[in-house]
Amino acid sequence: MGVWESILGKDGRRFVKRKDSDAGEHGRALEELRSSMYSDFHTSEGAKRQQQRLCGPFVAMTFNFIVAVGIIMANKVVMGKVGFNFPVALSLIHYVTSWFLMAIFKALSLLPAAPPSKATPFSSLFVLGVVMALATGLANVSLQHNSVGFYQMAKIAVTPTIVLAEFMLFSKKVSLQKVITLGIVSVGVAVATVTDLEFNFFGACVALAWIVPSAVNKILWSNMQQTGNWTALALMWKTSPITIFFFMVLMPLLDPPGVLSFGWNWNNVAAIVISALFGFLLQWSGALALGATSATSHVVLGQFKTCVIMLGGYIFFKSDPGMVSLFGAVVALCGMSFYTYLNLRDSKESSAGAIKQLLPKQNSFSLKPKTIIDEEDNTDAINPV
Repeated sequence: MGVWESILGKDGRRFVKRKDSDAGEHGRALEELRSSMYSDFHTSEGAKRQQQRLCGPFVAMTFNFIVAVGIIMANKVVMGKVGFNFPVALSLIHYVTSWFLMAIFKALSLLPAAPPSKATPFSSLFVLGVVMALATGLANVSLQHNSVGFYQMAKIAVTPTIVLAEFMLFSKKVSLQKVITLGIVSVGVAVATVTDLEFNFFGACVALAWIVPSAVNKILWSNMQQTGNWTALALMWKTSPITIFFFMVLMPLLDPPGVLSFGWNWNNVAAIVISALFGFLLQWSGALALGATSATSHVVLGQFKTCVIMLGGYIFFKSDPGMVSLFGAVVALCGMSFYTYLNLRDSKESSAGAIKQLLPKQNSFSLKPKTIIDEEDNTDAINPV
């Protein structure tokens, strides 16, 4: 017997062993917590689980709605009061700012991990970056060369284009109820927003050319997040350099000259930087909404923003868009509400179906331990200690 054993005695030795055991359990718990946190931040699967847990459909769409209203105000200041009438250059500044912020996140190890390069070919990321630049650039040119009514009609045409494209690319079918509801929403938005339809041949060509990239852009953002382990920030980080490059190509072709000779004073720069920060939040929130819902739901959210802004202006700021436009906005909002109800019902049915499929597997697994316990009980009865 050693010196410590003679001093502590039998009870003392048990106490020390118990303390060592508790310390070992605490150490294992901390190690498990550390590995869990590492998995959540440094693996694409863990990062995607965190995004799905923290940012569901309601949170993502609410975030996108609030930011969209904010960027409308910021861009009105930049385009109106500041007089920065270079839309493609402004979009370029937005994406450069987003990339710079994400570079800071990456340096601080706060940027979610991307899936392995083998999981997603570079061609898919390249196409998404190009389509994003085309969708943004052509939208700005369409708004310059078309009346507001014609521009809104082009935006409404994105909805059936998405439904058709998803059916052709992924064999995704939409129920008859949803088709009718989307039709009602589109008609209501058209009545609410289309007040003039001035035709311009070049503007019409640009609007038609914009519809397909806009639809494909939303479909790819939604599909790549839902079928792969991509998070919104990780996908933005990979595609932003491609988009920035094509913005630099499109800027001299689509923007008027004079961006370098613009009055770059502190007040103007501050307004543009604020707009760029909202641009980053809008891109992030839009990607979150597309990942949490679908391309069609994101378009409906955009139409919802249009109608709410119109009704809010009428209620709070006494603007008068006309009774016909107000009626169209109300009809569109009713259609959007029913469309949301259909989506919630479908999600509940799919969740219930998944649970029913899992129950037989869980029952089959639960039977095996019971058999083992019965055999152990019989063994104990035959060979009592």
